[in-house]
Amino acid sequence: MSVKLIKNAVGRMVPTQINGEEAIPFMGIGMFVPKNRKYNSKIPTNANYPADGNKKGKDLKDALVKAGLANGMRISTHHHFRNGDLLANKIFDIAHELGVKDLIWFPSASFPCHEHLIPYLEDGTISRIEGSMNGPLGKFCSEGKMKGIAILRSHGGRYQAIQDGEVHIDIAVIGAACADSFGNANGLAGNSASGLLGFALADSQFADKVIVATDNMIAFPCVPWQIQGNFVDFTVEMDQIGIPEEIVSGTTQITKSPDRLFIAELTAKFCEEAGIIKDGFSFQAGAGGTSLAISEFFGKIMKEKGIKARFARGGSNKYLVQMLEEGLVEYILDGQTFDLEGVRSMRENANHVWTSPFTSYNYHSKGNFAGMVDVAILGATEVDVNFNANVVTHSDGYLLHGIGGWQNCLFSKTVILPIPLFRNRIPVVRDEVTTICGPGELIDVIVTERGIAINPLRKDLLEKLKGSCLPIKSIEELKKEAEAICGVMDELVLSDEIVAAIKWVDGTIIDVVRKVL
Repeated sequence: MSVKLIKNAVGRMVPTQINGEEAIPFMGIGMFVPKNRKYNSKIPTNANYPADGNKKGKDLKDALVKAGLANGMRISTHHHFRNGDLLANKIFDIAHELGVKDLIWFPSASFPCHEHLIPYLEDGTISRIEGSMNGPLGKFCSEGKMKGIAILRSHGGRYQAIQDGEVHIDIAVIGAACADSFGNANGLAGNSASGLLGFALADSQFADKVIVATDNMIAFPCVPWQIQGNFVDFTVEMDQIGIPEEIVSGTTQITKSPDRLFIAELTAKFCEEAGIIKDGFSFQAGAGGTSLAISEFFGKIMKEKGIKARFARGGSNKYLVQMLEEGLVEYILDGQTFDLEGVRSMRENANHVWTSPFTSYNYHSKGNFAGMVDVAILGATEVDVNFNANVVTHSDGYLLHGIGGWQNCLFSKTVILPIPLFRNRIPVVRDEVTTICGPGELIDVIVTERGIAINPLRKDLLEKLKGSCLPIKSIEELKKEAEAICGVMDELVLSDEIVAAIKWVDGTIIDVVRKVL
């Protein structure tokens, strides 16, 4: 059956139905206002749970059966274990063994380790994935091999979708490095320590059935509790739920690339000249090599000028922790932990504060933290002359990255994308991006090794940088330079078949991904 397509507010043709359900086209920033009430799960009763609080079952298979695992259910997991996740793979091994079909997997993100699940997508154990996909799963989806249409959401968009009832979770399986038999859990202690469990918060609050799995079951109470046992139906102990070396990287390092270091230095100098780096400012940067270098340059400027940041938004890493412990940053507001120093700091430092997609990013709330951040440093696979940006596909159309909190961070006061002008002889600045993940009106500055482009909408920044020695150029000039070096790319030809939909932070459809030919 053909699905009607409609042009949305950024000019993309998107469907009005996805997987048989109504889809709302993107209307513009803040234009869609929900009218419904928040969704919630059925009211439980203590009468149905052990009076002694011991919810520990025999094993994961036993818990899934008791939770009612059946055909067509939506099963949620989180990505705190990253590429070391063993739990999601085990869940679908069990489903396959039980002969359960047409499951919808709803992860907060997937990683290359989940290539293990491709046979289950092929044999119908899993019908589709509703979550960001990295590596082999993205390739599988892009080639049109998935039975249903994938749906990609930001971290905040995932919470919004659960809270609003757009997504109903039948069974949530939460992996925790430490838990008690009642279900209180955290990610702070044990062989599978991952730091925070914030991405599983909505799952615990709204899923019909919640299973906490751990390889470190301790006596009640497990404190501090990041997941509260009052939301949990079953607990299970397993031999191993994550591979420690792949959960958090102990080798997160600043880039050694001269070009990337130059981009980082330009970014920091831009922020200094624009007056962004000042006493009491706030910032967010990721854990990639360039972002880490920018944080390091920030630190040098702050020390020279005697400046202290009020807070930094995490993902945390050893460089951010060092800034906290040196007194350069008063608070880390942390959404996820990228290395072992981040885990340690979360355990030890009172000013290393846990956050969640609800507090930081949920657009259907009474405000969130994103708009309080003075500057957010983000990446992108492509940008175009209208400052629209792409983070999920490459220029060949393949779906090989997740959204994460990227869309949510666009609401920061100044958004900067420090990116190379080209990758592998392919220009990053384009006439039009392959997939729009963020509208250009929210992206303020592009920093490349060959120049800095300021969005014309930011007249205040243009005024502040007037007469600067920094290489300020127009976005069109950067595009011409890239094409002079790499040549003009041939137009990408894709199938008409839609394989994935990209949701905006409010649950509307901002773009789609089409099957590669």
